[in-house]
Amino acid sequence: MAEVKPEDMVHHPPMDQLQGFEYCIDSNPSWGEAIALGFQHYILSLGTAVMIPTMLVPLMGGNDHDKGRVVQTLLFVTGIKTLLQTLFGTRLPTIIGGSYAFVVPILSIIRDPSLAQIADGHTRFVQTMRAIQGSLIVSSSIQIILGYSQLWAICSRFFSPLGMVPVVALVGLGLFERGFPVVGRCVEIGLPMLILFVALSQYLKHVNVRHVPVLERFSLLICVALVWVYAHILTASGAYKHTALLTQFSCRTDRANLISSALWISIPFPLQWGAPTFSANHAFGMMAAVVVSLIETTGAFMAAARLASATPPPAYVLSRGIGWQGIGTLLDGLFGTGTGSTVSVENVGLLGSTRVGSRRVIQISAGFMIFFSMLGKFGALFASIPFPIFAAIYCVMFGIVAAVGLSFLQFTNMNSMRNLCIVGVSLFLGLSIPEYFSRYTTSAQQGPAHTKAGWFNDYINSVFSSPPTVALIVAVLLDNTLDVREAARDRGMPWWARFRTFRGDSRNEEFYTLPFNLNRFFPPS
Repeated sequence: MAEVKPEDMVHHPPMDQLQGFEYCIDSNPSWGEAIALGFQHYILSLGTAVMIPTMLVPLMGGNDHDKGRVVQTLLFVTGIKTLLQTLFGTRLPTIIGGSYAFVVPILSIIRDPSLAQIADGHTRFVQTMRAIQGSLIVSSSIQIILGYSQLWAICSRFFSPLGMVPVVALVGLGLFERGFPVVGRCVEIGLPMLILFVALSQYLKHVNVRHVPVLERFSLLICVALVWVYAHILTASGAYKHTALLTQFSCRTDRANLISSALWISIPFPLQWGAPTFSANHAFGMMAAVVVSLIETTGAFMAAARLASATPPPAYVLSRGIGWQGIGTLLDGLFGTGTGSTVSVENVGLLGSTRVGSRRVIQISAGFMIFFSMLGKFGALFASIPFPIFAAIYCVMFGIVAAVGLSFLQFTNMNSMRNLCIVGVSLFLGLSIPEYFSRYTTSAQQGPAHTKAGWFNDYINSVFSSPPTVALIVAVLLDNTLDVREAARDRGMPWWARFRTFRGDSRNEEFYTLPFNLNRFFPPS
Protein backbone atom coordinates (compact mmCIF):
# COMPACT_ATOMS: atom_id res chain seq x y z
CA MET A 1 0.00 0.00 0.00
CA ALA A 2 1.41 3.39 -1.03
CA GLU A 3 2.42 5.71 1.76
CA VAL A 4 0.15 8.72 2.18
CA LYS A 5 2.01 11.98 1.67
CA PRO A 6 1.46 14.78 4.23
CA GLU A 7 0.31 17.17 1.49
CA ASP A 8 -2.42 14.68 0.51
CA MET A 9 -3.93 14.73 3.98
CA VAL A 10 -7.02 16.95 3.89
CA HIS A 11 -7.43 19.32 6.82
CA HIS A 12 -10.76 21.04 7.34
CA PRO A 13 -10.29 24.09 9.58
CA PRO A 14 -13.17 25.15 11.87
CA MET A 15 -15.53 27.65 10.21
CA ASP A 16 -17.73 30.20 11.95
CA GLN A 17 -20.27 30.07 9.11
CA LEU A 18 -21.40 27.20 6.93
CA GLN A 19 -20.22 27.42 3.34
CA GLY A 20 -22.09 26.74 0.12
CA PHE A 21 -25.21 28.80 0.86
CA GLU A 22 -26.26 30.85 -2.14
CA TYR A 23 -28.55 33.02 -0.02
CA CYS A 24 -27.70 33.71 3.61
CA ILE A 25 -29.74 35.51 6.25
CA ASP A 26 -29.59 38.98 4.69
CA SER A 27 -29.43 38.12 0.97
CA ASN A 28 -32.54 37.39 -1.03
CA PRO A 29 -33.46 35.28 -4.07
CA SER A 30 -35.66 36.74 -6.79
CA TRP A 31 -39.22 37.49 -5.78
CA GLY A 32 -40.56 34.50 -7.73
CA GLU A 33 -38.17 32.09 -6.01
CA ALA A 34 -38.75 33.72 -2.62
CA ILE A 35 -42.54 33.33 -2.91
CA ALA A 36 -42.24 29.67 -3.95
CA LEU A 37 -39.77 28.98 -1.11
CA GLY A 38 -42.03 30.79 1.35
CA PHE A 39 -44.99 28.67 0.29
CA GLN A 40 -42.83 25.58 0.77
CA HIS A 41 -42.07 26.61 4.36
CA TYR A 42 -45.80 27.21 4.89
CA ILE A 43 -46.65 23.68 3.70
CA LEU A 44 -44.04 22.17 6.01
CA SER A 45 -45.34 24.12 9.02
CA LEU A 46 -48.82 22.62 8.52
CA GLY A 47 -47.74 19.30 10.04
CA THR A 48 -47.37 20.58 13.60
CA ALA A 49 -50.23 23.08 13.19
CA VAL A 50 -52.61 20.21 12.47
CA MET A 51 -51.11 17.47 14.67
CA ILE A 52 -51.34 19.34 17.97
CA PRO A 53 -55.04 20.33 17.68
CA THR A 54 -55.88 16.88 16.28
CA MET A 55 -54.38 15.34 19.41
CA LEU A 56 -55.75 17.77 22.01
CA VAL A 57 -59.11 19.14 20.81
CA PRO A 58 -61.02 15.80 20.94
CA LEU A 59 -59.73 15.27 24.49
CA MET A 60 -61.08 18.71 25.37
CA GLY A 61 -64.54 17.73 24.11
CA GLY A 62 -64.33 19.64 20.84
CA ASN A 63 -65.75 18.50 17.48
CA ASP A 64 -64.34 18.79 13.95
CA HIS A 65 -65.51 22.40 13.66
CA ASP A 66 -63.72 23.32 16.89
CA LYS A 67 -60.58 21.56 15.67
CA GLY A 68 -60.69 23.48 12.40
CA ARG A 69 -60.97 26.80 14.23
CA VAL A 70 -58.04 25.94 16.49
CA VAL A 71 -55.90 24.98 13.46
CA GLN A 72 -56.79 28.29 11.79
CA THR A 73 -56.02 30.24 14.96
CA LEU A 74 -52.69 28.47 15.48
CA LEU A 75 -51.61 29.22 11.90
CA PHE A 76 -52.76 32.85 12.13
CA VAL A 77 -50.86 33.47 15.36
CA THR A 78 -47.83 31.55 14.04
CA GLY A 79 -47.67 34.03 11.16
CA ILE A 80 -47.82 37.01 13.52
CA LYS A 81 -45.20 35.55 15.91
CA THR A 82 -42.87 34.75 13.02
CA LEU A 83 -43.05 38.29 11.66
CA LEU A 84 -42.37 39.76 15.11
CA GLN A 85 -39.39 37.43 15.70
CA THR A 86 -37.81 38.02 12.28
CA LEU A 87 -38.29 41.80 12.52
CA PHE A 88 -37.59 42.60 16.17
CA GLY A 89 -36.39 39.39 17.87
CA THR A 90 -33.27 37.47 16.91
CA ARG A 91 -33.97 38.36 13.26
CA LEU A 92 -33.02 34.78 12.36
CA PRO A 93 -35.09 33.04 9.63
CA THR A 94 -37.14 30.96 12.06
CA ILE A 95 -40.84 30.10 12.14
CA ILE A 96 -42.33 30.36 15.65
CA GLY A 97 -45.00 27.66 15.75
CA GLY A 98 -46.81 25.43 18.22
CA SER A 99 -44.90 23.43 20.81
CA TYR A 100 -45.28 19.84 22.00
CA ALA A 101 -43.57 20.86 25.25
CA PHE A 102 -46.92 22.20 26.50
CA VAL A 103 -48.77 18.90 26.08
CA VAL A 104 -48.05 17.63 29.62
CA PRO A 105 -49.53 20.62 31.52
CA ILE A 106 -52.36 20.94 28.99
CA LEU A 107 -53.33 17.31 29.57
CA SER A 108 -53.36 18.06 33.31
CA ILE A 109 -55.81 20.90 32.68
CA ILE A 110 -57.98 18.67 30.48
CA ARG A 111 -58.12 16.03 33.24
CA ASP A 112 -58.97 18.56 35.95
CA PRO A 113 -62.11 17.18 37.69
CA SER A 114 -63.86 20.56 37.57
CA LEU A 115 -63.61 20.49 33.75
CA ALA A 116 -63.78 16.76 33.04
CA GLN A 117 -67.20 16.45 34.69
CA ILE A 118 -68.88 18.93 32.29
CA ALA A 119 -71.35 16.81 30.32
CA ASP A 120 -71.78 18.91 27.18
CA GLY A 121 -68.76 18.43 24.89
CA HIS A 122 -68.68 21.92 23.37
CA THR A 123 -69.11 23.61 26.75
CA ARG A 124 -66.28 21.51 28.18
CA PHE A 125 -64.10 22.43 25.19
CA VAL A 126 -64.71 26.16 25.64
CA GLN A 127 -64.16 26.07 29.41
CA THR A 128 -60.96 24.01 28.98
CA MET A 129 -59.67 26.36 26.30
CA ARG A 130 -60.27 29.33 28.59
CA ALA A 131 -58.31 27.62 31.38
CA ILE A 132 -55.43 26.91 28.97
CA GLN A 133 -55.50 30.53 27.81
CA GLY A 134 -55.27 31.86 31.36
CA SER A 135 -52.32 29.57 32.13
CA LEU A 136 -50.46 30.63 28.96
CA ILE A 137 -51.04 34.33 29.67
CA VAL A 138 -49.62 34.07 33.20
CA SER A 139 -46.72 31.73 32.35
CA SER A 140 -45.61 33.85 29.36
CA SER A 141 -44.27 36.33 31.92
CA ILE A 142 -41.36 33.95 32.60
CA GLN A 143 -39.95 34.32 29.08
CA ILE A 144 -40.78 38.02 28.91
CA ILE A 145 -38.93 38.73 32.16
CA LEU A 146 -35.96 36.45 31.41
CA GLY A 147 -35.68 37.91 27.91
CA TYR A 148 -36.11 41.63 28.29
CA SER A 149 -34.23 41.83 31.60
CA GLN A 150 -31.27 40.13 29.90
CA LEU A 151 -31.26 37.44 32.60
CA TRP A 152 -31.17 34.76 29.91
CA ALA A 153 -28.14 36.50 28.41
CA ILE A 154 -26.41 36.16 31.79
CA CYS A 155 -27.38 32.47 31.95
CA SER A 156 -26.07 31.88 28.44
CA ARG A 157 -22.58 32.94 29.54
CA PHE A 158 -22.29 29.51 31.13
CA PHE A 159 -22.74 27.89 27.71
CA SER A 160 -19.79 26.75 25.64
CA PRO A 161 -19.55 25.10 22.21
CA LEU A 162 -19.10 21.78 24.01
CA GLY A 163 -22.21 22.34 26.13
CA MET A 164 -24.27 23.34 23.09
CA VAL A 165 -23.43 20.15 21.16
CA PRO A 166 -25.90 17.83 22.97
CA VAL A 167 -28.54 20.55 23.32
CA VAL A 168 -28.72 21.43 19.62
CA ALA A 169 -28.26 17.80 18.56
CA LEU A 170 -31.17 16.66 20.72
CA VAL A 171 -33.40 19.45 19.42
CA GLY A 172 -33.40 17.27 16.30
CA LEU A 173 -32.78 13.75 17.63
CA GLY A 174 -35.24 14.21 20.49
CA LEU A 175 -38.10 14.34 17.97
CA PHE A 176 -37.39 10.86 16.58
CA GLU A 177 -40.85 9.61 17.58
CA ARG A 178 -42.42 12.01 15.07
CA GLY A 179 -40.29 10.58 12.27
CA PHE A 180 -40.29 6.97 11.11
CA PRO A 181 -42.75 5.68 13.76
CA VAL A 182 -45.37 7.92 12.11
CA VAL A 183 -44.16 6.91 8.63
CA GLY A 184 -44.75 3.30 9.68
CA ARG A 185 -48.44 3.97 10.32
CA CYS A 186 -48.89 4.20 6.55
CA VAL A 187 -45.81 2.71 4.91
CA GLU A 188 -47.27 2.76 1.39
CA ILE A 189 -47.41 6.58 1.55
CA GLY A 190 -44.64 7.51 3.99
CA LEU A 191 -41.83 5.34 2.60
CA PRO A 192 -42.23 6.46 -1.06
CA MET A 193 -42.27 10.05 0.21
CA LEU A 194 -39.02 9.54 2.15
CA ILE A 195 -37.24 7.83 -0.75
CA LEU A 196 -38.48 10.34 -3.34
CA PHE A 197 -37.55 13.35 -1.20
CA VAL A 198 -34.00 12.09 -0.55
CA ALA A 199 -33.56 11.21 -4.24
CA LEU A 200 -34.71 14.59 -5.55
CA SER A 201 -33.18 16.84 -2.88
CA GLN A 202 -29.80 15.07 -2.65
CA TYR A 203 -29.00 12.79 -5.59
CA LEU A 204 -30.61 14.98 -8.27
CA LYS A 205 -29.93 18.35 -6.64
CA HIS A 206 -27.64 19.46 -9.47
CA VAL A 207 -30.44 19.39 -12.05
CA ASN A 208 -30.88 23.02 -13.14
CA VAL A 209 -33.62 24.82 -15.02
CA ARG A 210 -32.44 28.21 -16.29
CA HIS A 211 -29.51 28.05 -13.87
CA VAL A 212 -31.83 27.44 -10.90
CA PRO A 213 -31.35 24.14 -8.97
CA VAL A 214 -35.08 23.40 -9.04
CA LEU A 215 -34.96 19.95 -7.45
CA GLU A 216 -32.74 21.06 -4.59
CA ARG A 217 -34.80 24.17 -3.86
CA PHE A 218 -38.32 22.87 -4.44
CA SER A 219 -38.10 19.09 -3.95
CA LEU A 220 -40.40 19.31 -0.92
CA LEU A 221 -43.20 20.94 -2.93
CA ILE A 222 -42.76 18.52 -5.82
CA CYS A 223 -42.69 15.42 -3.60
CA VAL A 224 -45.64 16.49 -1.45
CA ALA A 225 -47.74 17.18 -4.56
CA LEU A 226 -46.90 13.81 -6.17
CA VAL A 227 -47.39 11.67 -3.06
CA TRP A 228 -50.52 13.61 -2.02
CA VAL A 229 -52.10 12.82 -5.40
CA TYR A 230 -51.02 9.19 -5.02
CA ALA A 231 -52.58 9.06 -1.53
CA HIS A 232 -55.82 10.56 -2.87
CA ILE A 233 -55.95 7.93 -5.61
CA LEU A 234 -55.58 5.20 -2.99
CA THR A 235 -58.33 6.81 -0.90
CA ALA A 236 -60.73 7.26 -3.84
CA SER A 237 -60.18 3.71 -5.08
CA GLY A 238 -61.33 2.27 -1.73
CA ALA A 239 -57.94 0.86 -0.73
CA TYR A 240 -58.61 1.68 2.92
CA LYS A 241 -62.31 0.82 3.07
CA HIS A 242 -61.88 -2.26 5.27
CA THR A 243 -58.68 -1.34 7.15
CA ALA A 244 -58.27 -0.48 10.83
CA LEU A 245 -59.37 2.97 12.03
CA LEU A 246 -55.79 4.00 12.84
CA THR A 247 -54.70 3.10 9.30
CA GLN A 248 -57.59 5.05 7.81
CA PHE A 249 -56.81 8.04 10.00
CA SER A 250 -53.15 8.00 8.93
CA CYS A 251 -53.57 7.21 5.24
CA ARG A 252 -56.83 8.68 3.99
CA THR A 253 -56.81 12.20 2.56
CA ASP A 254 -60.40 12.84 3.69
CA ARG A 255 -60.12 11.60 7.27
CA ALA A 256 -59.32 14.88 9.01
CA ASN A 257 -62.74 16.41 8.14
CA LEU A 258 -61.11 19.83 8.10
CA ILE A 259 -62.42 20.98 4.72
CA SER A 260 -66.08 20.21 5.41
CA SER A 261 -66.00 21.82 8.86
CA ALA A 262 -64.05 24.97 7.89
CA LEU A 263 -65.72 28.28 7.08
CA TRP A 264 -64.95 30.06 3.81
CA ILE A 265 -63.78 33.20 5.60
CA SER A 266 -62.94 33.31 9.29
CA ILE A 267 -60.62 35.81 10.98
CA PRO A 268 -59.30 34.70 14.39
CA PHE A 269 -59.44 37.39 17.06
CA PRO A 270 -58.37 37.74 20.70
CA LEU A 271 -60.63 36.19 23.35
CA GLN A 272 -62.71 34.45 20.67
CA TRP A 273 -63.46 31.63 23.14
CA GLY A 274 -64.46 34.04 25.89
CA ALA A 275 -62.66 35.52 28.88
CA PRO A 276 -59.70 33.38 30.09
CA THR A 277 -59.93 31.77 33.50
CA PHE A 278 -57.00 31.76 35.89
CA SER A 279 -55.82 29.07 38.28
CA ALA A 280 -52.57 29.23 40.23
CA ASN A 281 -52.16 25.43 40.04
CA HIS A 282 -52.56 25.39 36.24
CA ALA A 283 -50.34 28.45 35.75
CA PHE A 284 -47.46 27.06 37.83
CA GLY A 285 -47.63 23.79 35.88
CA MET A 286 -47.58 25.66 32.57
CA MET A 287 -44.48 27.57 33.63
CA ALA A 288 -42.47 24.34 33.39
CA ALA A 289 -43.43 24.00 29.72
CA VAL A 290 -42.42 27.64 29.16
CA VAL A 291 -38.95 26.92 30.58
CA VAL A 292 -38.66 23.79 28.41
CA SER A 293 -39.68 25.67 25.25
CA LEU A 294 -37.16 28.40 26.15
CA ILE A 295 -34.32 25.86 26.20
CA GLU A 296 -35.50 24.10 23.03
CA THR A 297 -35.80 27.47 21.29
CA THR A 298 -32.27 28.43 22.34
CA GLY A 299 -30.92 25.27 20.70
CA ALA A 300 -33.01 25.88 17.59
CA PHE A 301 -31.75 29.49 17.34
CA MET A 302 -28.17 28.19 17.41
CA ALA A 303 -28.95 25.72 14.62
CA ALA A 304 -30.80 28.33 12.55
CA ALA A 305 -27.86 30.73 12.80
CA ARG A 306 -25.50 28.16 11.27
CA LEU A 307 -28.00 27.10 8.60
CA ALA A 308 -28.55 30.75 7.67
CA SER A 309 -24.77 31.14 7.31
CA ALA A 310 -24.70 33.66 10.17
CA THR A 311 -22.53 33.96 13.24
CA PRO A 312 -23.81 32.47 16.54
CA PRO A 313 -26.36 34.88 18.07
CA PRO A 314 -24.76 37.00 20.81
CA ALA A 315 -26.16 36.70 24.33
CA TYR A 316 -27.97 40.04 23.99
CA VAL A 317 -29.70 38.96 20.76
CA LEU A 318 -30.56 35.54 22.17
CA SER A 319 -32.19 37.12 25.20
CA ARG A 320 -34.06 39.60 22.99
CA GLY A 321 -35.44 36.68 20.97
CA ILE A 322 -36.60 34.89 24.12
CA GLY A 323 -38.41 38.06 25.19
CA TRP A 324 -40.29 38.16 21.88
CA GLN A 325 -41.07 34.47 22.22
CA GLY A 326 -42.69 35.35 25.53
CA ILE A 327 -44.83 37.89 23.66
CA GLY A 328 -45.69 35.05 21.26
CA THR A 329 -46.83 32.81 24.11
CA LEU A 330 -48.91 35.72 25.41
CA LEU A 331 -50.56 35.96 21.97
CA ASP A 332 -51.21 32.20 22.10
CA GLY A 333 -53.06 32.78 25.36
CA LEU A 334 -55.04 35.77 24.08
CA PHE A 335 -56.13 34.14 20.80
CA GLY A 336 -56.52 30.59 22.14
CA THR A 337 -54.22 28.42 20.02
CA GLY A 338 -54.35 25.56 22.53
CA THR A 339 -50.57 25.45 22.97
CA GLY A 340 -47.51 27.65 23.47
CA SER A 341 -44.63 28.76 21.25
CA THR A 342 -41.32 27.36 20.08
CA VAL A 343 -39.13 27.45 16.99
CA SER A 344 -40.32 25.06 14.27
CA VAL A 345 -37.41 22.60 14.05
CA GLU A 346 -38.50 21.14 10.71
CA ASN A 347 -38.40 24.57 9.07
CA VAL A 348 -34.89 25.14 10.45
CA GLY A 349 -33.86 21.89 8.77
CA LEU A 350 -35.40 23.06 5.49
CA LEU A 351 -32.97 26.01 5.48
CA GLY A 352 -30.14 23.50 5.17
CA SER A 353 -31.91 21.26 2.66
CA THR A 354 -32.59 24.14 0.24
CA ARG A 355 -29.36 26.00 1.11
CA VAL A 356 -31.43 29.18 1.33
CA GLY A 357 -31.26 30.93 4.71
CA SER A 358 -32.96 34.16 3.62
CA ARG A 359 -34.98 36.04 6.23
CA ARG A 360 -37.32 37.37 3.54
CA VAL A 361 -38.40 33.85 2.58
CA ILE A 362 -39.58 33.16 6.14
CA GLN A 363 -41.44 36.48 6.28
CA ILE A 364 -43.24 35.59 3.05
CA SER A 365 -44.12 32.23 4.59
CA ALA A 366 -45.63 34.08 7.57
CA GLY A 367 -47.75 36.03 5.09
CA PHE A 368 -49.07 32.77 3.63
CA MET A 369 -49.98 31.54 7.12
CA ILE A 370 -51.98 34.66 7.92
CA PHE A 371 -53.68 34.73 4.50
CA PHE A 372 -54.71 31.06 4.32
CA SER A 373 -55.79 30.97 7.97
CA MET A 374 -58.42 33.59 7.13
CA LEU A 375 -59.55 31.71 4.01
CA GLY A 376 -60.68 28.64 5.92
CA LYS A 377 -61.53 26.26 3.06
CA PHE A 378 -58.28 26.84 1.19
CA GLY A 379 -56.18 26.50 4.34
CA ALA A 380 -58.02 23.32 5.30
CA LEU A 381 -57.33 21.86 1.85
CA PHE A 382 -53.57 22.04 2.39
CA ALA A 383 -53.95 20.95 6.02
CA SER A 384 -55.58 17.70 4.90
CA ILE A 385 -52.22 16.26 3.76
CA PRO A 386 -51.78 12.88 5.55
CA PHE A 387 -49.40 12.97 8.54
CA PRO A 388 -47.01 10.24 7.20
CA ILE A 389 -46.05 12.60 4.36
CA PHE A 390 -44.86 15.18 6.90
CA ALA A 391 -43.20 12.48 9.02
CA ALA A 392 -41.13 11.35 6.02
CA ILE A 393 -39.86 14.92 5.59
CA TYR A 394 -39.13 15.15 9.32
CA CYS A 395 -36.78 12.16 9.02
CA VAL A 396 -34.50 14.36 6.91
CA MET A 397 -35.10 17.77 8.53
CA PHE A 398 -34.65 16.66 12.14
CA GLY A 399 -31.51 14.79 11.09
CA ILE A 400 -30.03 17.94 9.54
CA VAL A 401 -30.64 19.94 12.73
CA ALA A 402 -29.08 17.15 14.84
CA ALA A 403 -26.02 17.17 12.58
CA VAL A 404 -25.70 20.94 12.97
CA GLY A 405 -25.47 20.39 16.71
CA LEU A 406 -22.68 17.87 16.21
CA SER A 407 -20.85 20.36 13.96
CA PHE A 408 -20.04 22.46 17.06
CA LEU A 409 -17.57 19.71 17.96
CA GLN A 410 -15.14 21.21 15.43
CA PHE A 411 -14.44 24.06 17.88
CA THR A 412 -13.59 21.68 20.75
CA ASN A 413 -10.87 19.16 21.49
CA MET A 414 -12.46 15.74 21.04
CA ASN A 415 -9.19 14.04 21.93
CA SER A 416 -9.90 15.08 25.52
CA MET A 417 -11.37 12.36 27.73
CA ARG A 418 -13.14 15.07 29.71
CA ASN A 419 -14.98 16.28 26.61
CA LEU A 420 -15.80 12.77 25.45
CA CYS A 421 -17.35 12.02 28.83
CA ILE A 422 -19.44 15.21 28.91
CA VAL A 423 -20.78 14.82 25.37
CA GLY A 424 -21.42 11.09 25.71
CA VAL A 425 -23.17 11.24 29.09
CA SER A 426 -25.33 14.26 28.21
CA LEU A 427 -26.39 12.75 24.87
CA PHE A 428 -27.20 9.40 26.44
CA LEU A 429 -29.10 10.79 29.42
CA GLY A 430 -30.81 13.33 27.17
CA LEU A 431 -32.36 10.45 25.24
CA SER A 432 -32.64 7.87 28.01
CA ILE A 433 -34.37 9.88 30.77
CA PRO A 434 -37.18 11.24 28.53
CA GLU A 435 -37.68 7.74 27.13
CA TYR A 436 -38.17 6.45 30.68
CA PHE A 437 -40.72 9.18 31.38
CA SER A 438 -42.51 8.41 28.11
CA ARG A 439 -42.72 4.65 28.73
CA TYR A 440 -43.81 5.13 32.34
CA THR A 441 -46.57 7.54 31.28
CA THR A 442 -47.78 5.19 28.54
CA SER A 443 -48.01 2.17 30.86
CA ALA A 444 -49.26 3.87 34.03
CA GLN A 445 -51.35 6.64 32.37
CA GLN A 446 -49.55 9.15 34.59
CA GLY A 447 -46.04 10.51 34.83
CA PRO A 448 -43.39 9.22 37.26
CA ALA A 449 -44.07 12.32 39.38
CA HIS A 450 -47.65 11.88 40.63
CA THR A 451 -47.86 13.57 44.01
CA LYS A 452 -50.89 15.45 45.29
CA ALA A 453 -49.36 18.72 44.06
CA GLY A 454 -50.39 18.85 40.41
CA TRP A 455 -48.17 21.81 39.53
CA PHE A 456 -45.10 19.97 40.92
CA ASN A 457 -45.97 16.89 38.84
CA ASP A 458 -46.23 19.02 35.71
CA TYR A 459 -42.86 20.62 36.47
CA ILE A 460 -41.01 17.34 36.85
CA ASN A 461 -42.81 15.50 34.05
CA SER A 462 -42.42 18.39 31.58
CA VAL A 463 -38.76 19.13 32.28
CA PHE A 464 -37.55 15.53 32.21
CA SER A 465 -39.63 14.60 29.17
CA SER A 466 -37.65 17.06 27.03
CA PRO A 467 -34.36 15.70 25.58
CA PRO A 468 -32.76 19.14 24.98
CA THR A 469 -33.66 20.27 28.51
CA VAL A 470 -32.14 17.18 30.14
CA ALA A 471 -29.08 17.53 27.89
CA LEU A 472 -28.67 21.19 28.88
CA ILE A 473 -28.89 20.42 32.60
CA VAL A 474 -26.35 17.58 32.39
CA ALA A 475 -23.95 19.16 29.86
CA VAL A 476 -23.82 22.66 31.39
CA LEU A 477 -23.48 21.27 34.92
CA LEU A 478 -20.60 18.95 33.99
CA ASP A 479 -18.95 21.47 31.66
CA ASN A 480 -18.86 24.18 34.36
CA THR A 481 -17.75 21.99 37.25
CA LEU A 482 -15.33 19.43 35.77
CA ASP A 483 -11.71 20.68 35.43
CA VAL A 484 -12.92 24.07 34.21
CA ARG A 485 -9.75 26.14 34.60
CA GLU A 486 -7.56 23.75 32.65
CA ALA A 487 -10.15 23.08 29.94
CA ALA A 488 -11.00 26.53 28.52
CA ARG A 489 -9.34 25.82 25.19
CA ASP A 490 -10.67 22.26 25.04
CA ARG A 491 -14.22 23.56 25.61
CA GLY A 492 -13.90 25.94 22.65
CA MET A 493 -14.11 29.11 24.74
CA PRO A 494 -11.42 31.10 22.83
CA TRP A 495 -13.51 30.71 19.66
CA TRP A 496 -16.81 31.33 21.49
CA ALA A 497 -15.73 34.44 23.44
CA ARG A 498 -16.01 36.95 20.59
CA PHE A 499 -19.59 35.90 19.87
CA ARG A 500 -20.80 36.41 23.44
CA THR A 501 -21.22 40.18 23.04
CA PHE A 502 -22.89 42.11 20.22
CA ARG A 503 -19.79 44.15 19.43
CA GLY A 504 -17.43 41.21 19.79
CA ASP A 505 -17.58 40.51 16.03
CA SER A 506 -18.19 43.04 13.27
CA ARG A 507 -20.52 40.65 11.41
CA ASN A 508 -23.07 40.70 14.24
CA GLU A 509 -24.23 44.16 13.23
CA GLU A 510 -24.90 42.93 9.69
CA PHE A 511 -27.02 39.98 10.84
CA TYR A 512 -28.76 41.11 14.03
CA THR A 513 -29.21 44.89 13.94
CA LEU A 514 -32.86 45.95 14.38
CA PRO A 515 -34.66 47.45 11.35
CA PHE A 516 -35.96 51.02 10.98
CA ASN A 517 -32.89 52.33 12.84
CA LEU A 518 -34.36 51.08 16.13
CA ASN A 519 -30.90 50.40 17.56
CA ARG A 520 -30.70 54.11 18.36
CA PHE A 521 -33.40 53.60 20.98
CA PHE A 522 -32.40 50.06 22.02
CA PRO A 523 -28.58 50.00 21.86
CA PRO A 524 -27.15 46.47 22.01
CA SER A 525 -24.93 45.47 24.90
